[in-house]
Amino acid sequence: MQHPLLLILVKVTIFSLMLAIGCNLSFEKMRSFWRKPVLVFRALLAVVVLVPLVVILLLKLFNLPSAVMIGLAILAASPGAPLTTKRSQQAGGSFHYSASLQLTLAILAVFVTPITLAIFAALFESIPQKVAIVDVARQVIMVQLLPVSLGILMQKFAPTFTQQIAKPLTFIANSLFLVMVVLVCILGLPLFSRVGQLPLVAIAIMVIVSLGIGHTLGRLDDDMRATLAIFCIARNFGLALFIAILNHVQQMVIPTLVAYVILGAFIGVPYSIWNKHRLAKTSPNVGI
Repeated sequence: MQHPLLLILVKVTIFSLMLAIGCNLSFEKMRSFWRKPVLVFRALLAVVVLVPLVVILLLKLFNLPSAVMIGLAILAASPGAPLTTKRSQQAGGSFHYSASLQLTLAILAVFVTPITLAIFAALFESIPQKVAIVDVARQVIMVQLLPVSLGILMQKFAPTFTQQIAKPLTFIANSLFLVMVVLVCILGLPLFSRVGQLPLVAIAIMVIVSLGIGHTLGRLDDDMRATLAIFCIARNFGLALFIAILNHVQQMVIPTLVAYVILGAFIGVPYSIWNKHRLAKTSPNVGI
């Protein structure tokens, strides 16, 4: 999983996806999300409170290896994956709601991640706590906020040019995303087999319950249920790996991180297909 070409592909894919979001996202739409406190509260409750709580319960109930415990704790503390907007759209989710929630989680990760890790470190002796707010902020800014901000600025100062490149950029970003998913699954399968049966069961439960939390707390009258469900299971792999490296436990937790990505994809895809069929039948309103 540390092949240099793959790392370059991941960086280029994430940057292009986030830039495409910035070029397509209306700043007014993003602000409209922040003006709805109930909607914001339900989303944050699901993603940054209830999902980590589920992980805490799993770690209490299952006798898991320390490497798996650390990996799941780090994932629980890493919301707002850069690719989540794309994944939620594949499930029929709203683009504006997804992009606004993703940016909100990226900003809050500066504070949420250290606090969540501190809670896990206090509850479980085998889980380290060594992540400074400034380190998380640097990673979030470079990976997510910088390209999105660039796209939004392009909309403001060069709207015609931005409109011309928005669709081709989105097509390129989506194509890179598909290539990256295939490569990660292929390269991650050998690591997947090293995790063990009990940890895989715990990870599967985490994914399924997280989907249920998001689907339940999502608004009932439109496609936001699927969006929130995908956001609950889509933890920030890049941020999690960064925290693992900071704590010198990357070799221990990489198999767990990869297993979560693969299981999350295999469980999330059937949900996405089912939800798109549900939306096609009910024809809900899109937007926030």
